[in-house]
Amino acid sequence: MPADGYFLFTLALKMAVAAGFVIAATVIAERAGAFIGSLIVTLPVSTGPAYIFIALDHDASFVARAALTSVSNNVPTAFYTATFVIMAQRFGPWLSVAVGLLVWFVMTYLFSQTAWTLTPAIAVNVVVVTAFFFLVRSFREAPMPRLPMRWSDLLLRAVLVGVLIAAVVTLSFTIGPEKTGILASFPATFTATMLILHRRVGGKATAAVMAHSLVGLLGFGLCMAVLNLAAVPVGAPLALCLAFLFSISWNAATLLLRRAGVPL
Repeated sequence: MPADGYFLFTLALKMAVAAGFVIAATVIAERAGAFIGSLIVTLPVSTGPAYIFIALDHDASFVARAALTSVSNNVPTAFYTATFVIMAQRFGPWLSVAVGLLVWFVMTYLFSQTAWTLTPAIAVNVVVVTAFFFLVRSFREAPMPRLPMRWSDLLLRAVLVGVLIAAVVTLSFTIGPEKTGILASFPATFTATMLILHRRVGGKATAAVMAHSLVGLLGFGLCMAVLNLAAVPVGAPLALCLAFLFSISWNAATLLLRRAGVPL
């Protein structure tokens, strides 16, 4: 197969695989209720495939540097989430997401002006996520009606994630590891969930899912920290496995603590 044809084929395959992961995760989230749904959407279902493809195309040092940027850029996602939760109480899906994304872009730009190291990046994650956890806590309880799934909703999820993967794969060779880390951590799953659920079940129920997601979002930031620390010493493939295992373990522990009565 010619080189251009091979690249387009593998790109399409990567987009399809990543979109399939996200569709499965968000369908489960919609069926399982706000709290369980939040644990599903904060797993690295879009960022994970992006990093797998980054690791296939680049060395371990590139992966580690990109992951460090994803740790610090988890904070703008926390701002995005809190903004959406508040906006969705009164406004429709497009305005709520648009304002949230504007906040994400502004905070991403501001955070990109600092040369972050891992410890300060983790500390800022803990402080900001904790603050927003208490800020939006009152919005976490809302009924989640069960509605039949529509093909248009599945298509929107697939398109959002497919575009993200295409951008990461094609641009990572030219924009460097730091900007690749920002692009890979773009909250595609959150955005798809916000748009689709808000249209289907209303703003308050969708806001409940996103308000619950802050604990899992902190776990995602720490998952990226694991990838940053492990990529060079043990190699990117094993580091990715460790990072994914950490994310799953964090969310599982959150579920167990919640069932034990801890107000997470």
